[in-house]
Amino acid sequence: MGQAKIGWKWAIALFSLLLTVLIWRQGLKESFDRPSVAPRISLMQTEMAVSASSSVPESIKDIFLDSEPQKKLYQTLKNISFEQIDDRQRLLLAVLEESESEQKLILKKDFKDKNFETVKKYLLDRNKGKELDEFPDSNEINLDPLLYQTSCLRLGFSEAKCINKRYNSRVALRLLTSQLLPFIASFLGTILLINYILVFLRKKNTQWPEIIAPPLSLIDMVLLISGGFVVIGEVVFPALVIPITDLLFNNLSSPLKDSLRVLIGYCSMTIGPLLIIRYQLMGIVSSKTEGGWLQWKIKPIKEGILKALAGWLMIMPLVLLVGWLMNEVIGDQGGSNPLLELVLSSDEFIPLFFLLITTVVLAPVFEELVFRGVLLPVLVSKVGKISGVLFSALIFALAHLSVGELPPLFVLGVGLGLMRLSSGRLFPCALMHSLWNGVTFASLMLVA
Repeated sequence: MGQAKIGWKWAIALFSLLLTVLIWRQGLKESFDRPSVAPRISLMQTEMAVSASSSVPESIKDIFLDSEPQKKLYQTLKNISFEQIDDRQRLLLAVLEESESEQKLILKKDFKDKNFETVKKYLLDRNKGKELDEFPDSNEINLDPLLYQTSCLRLGFSEAKCINKRYNSRVALRLLTSQLLPFIASFLGTILLINYILVFLRKKNTQWPEIIAPPLSLIDMVLLISGGFVVIGEVVFPALVIPITDLLFNNLSSPLKDSLRVLIGYCSMTIGPLLIIRYQLMGIVSSKTEGGWLQWKIKPIKEGILKALAGWLMIMPLVLLVGWLMNEVIGDQGGSNPLLELVLSSDEFIPLFFLLITTVVLAPVFEELVFRGVLLPVLVSKVGKISGVLFSALIFALAHLSVGELPPLFVLGVGLGLMRLSSGRLFPCALMHSLWNGVTFASLMLVA
């Protein structure tokens, strides 16, 4: 009877592993066709730089802003194909275009927005040599501040009329914050990392806490990751739940519907792996060590928070370095996480709140429980610390099904694995992961 059970276990594990290879292969392949959010973020930052240039002091303008942000914005818009450019971007390009013939060509197609048509009329009248006595105030024409400012100035009106100084000051603050935050974090993280390495080398006999691994086999891990996380979590349950959510929320607006779809879809994804973990640990005598098999060890809370903060700071420069190297060597790899696009596209509180809960609370807790709570300790007990950290980080990165984000996620996974081993606790890992996602979310909000 026992042999038959083991045989079925092997058969299910191998079948799940085969499906995982096929699913991940297809998912990674599809990520090549998924657009990256990097160009969109870069465009948003350039637009912010144009607005902020009138509010940023000259002494720091060259450091934080491009020397000619308006020219850079023009070149960026010029590189967008006419099939992909939207009406706002096309009007902005027309406003920045110096050549009258090129401007006429850009404006040849009508705009759906009547306010855009109003600006188009003013531009064409100016090209015909007509004198423009007035331009509608910003509260009379529904244009965003940047589009109003560039249009108004292009038509020859004064800065006092065209520039919204209060808005530009807010944009300057957001832009400087979005640039200073990773810089300061990377600077502090580099100092902490160097100090940590020196301390580690000086105290060669310093022992990390013992990692308590549940007595599970590698086959159990295949069943957990391949069977639970991938087949059930990423395929079966979403296939059952998503059509239902689409039917229930069909009448909701797109941002709210999409955010609810993500939240409920992610919750359904956790059910399979959590049930498998519960089943695997249920028949095992509970560990007598504090925290049980998963070693959450929430207390002392203050120490866990400080460890998470230090870990986040130390991993920040490494992830940014890997991301920069990938862009320099390969270029934009595409395949950004669809969640990033949703965050950038939504400007409503409730959808953003649902996305925040998913990315900053649910994802870190669930993923740390699976990858650093169960998988890493078992791998360490079977193949050693170094191989265990590397293998768990690779699986963690692959599970996100994004070629473009795979190298940075691998580095993040290594950092989280080292945090788990050095602290002997799962709680700081979840906090560090949550902090990483939260800062990424906040950075997107600053430029959105």
